[in-house]
Amino acid sequence: MSELTVVQLTDTHLRPAGELVHGVVDTDANLARVLTQLREAGQRIDALVLSGDLADNGSPEAYRRLRAAVEPVAAELGAEIVYVMGNHDERAAFGTELLDLESVNPERPYDRCVEVAGLRIVVLDSTTPLRHEGRLELEQLAWLTDQLRTPAPRGTLLVLHHPPIPSPVATADFLKLEDADRLAEVIEGTDVRMVLCGHNHLTATAAIAGIPVWVGPAMSYRIDPMAPAGRHRGFAGFGYSRIDLVGSTLLATAIEATPATPVYDRAEAEVLEQLAAIAARTR
Repeated sequence: MSELTVVQLTDTHLRPAGELVHGVVDTDANLARVLTQLREAGQRIDALVLSGDLADNGSPEAYRRLRAAVEPVAAELGAEIVYVMGNHDERAAFGTELLDLESVNPERPYDRCVEVAGLRIVVLDSTTPLRHEGRLELEQLAWLTDQLRTPAPRGTLLVLHHPPIPSPVATADFLKLEDADRLAEVIEGTDVRMVLCGHNHLTATAAIAGIPVWVGPAMSYRIDPMAPAGRHRGFAGFGYSRIDLVGSTLLATAIEATPATPVYDRAEAEVLEQLAAIAARTR
């Protein structure tokens, strides 16, 4: 059983009320569907990490709707909320509407460190105003170095919007985190157990400095990683991730949220009993 669960919601891309992303995707409906799933699952969730591109165009009204949707569910679940900047987000509105800051310096990144049930969640703002590729300033890396000097009881989950890894999709690779080797030097040999990202609108995994990198599925729509040569296309479909601490293992699971026809829906105890019976017969 999981001792700790973090749910990652990334790339929600909320627009002003009534507007669809690319004229097709109702991202408000996607978010509502996932939040309903989380409530109805009845499972422990220690933190909700919203890892960037929360608003599609930095609309203050979109951030207000996001809070109104997410925060009651988090309160009901007893989950800490961690908001993270993405390249579609706008720092002034993000800071005012989501972080309750009275004054905002748009030149300063929103880096944060919070401990949840012994797991340290470190947020790095990898955005640069008016740019879409990722970047970390030297001051941010120095701050991260200082945060990681003392190990956390259950290690560290590092969160940033832009993946510090290459991509086979040309557009995603063009907009990845620049100078990822500098980040690798900082986290190598530390208690960072996973690097959690979004941005690419596809699910992927790799490693940096020997540490797993998880690129979670987007809450809005997905990019086709096997599009015909010379084409870049997106499809309807969305999902989210759960990050679980099971024993000494921190693992990531992608969860499909697109409406689909059930293949079966059985009592878990019944299935476990069946599997145990099969195992007993084959010993």
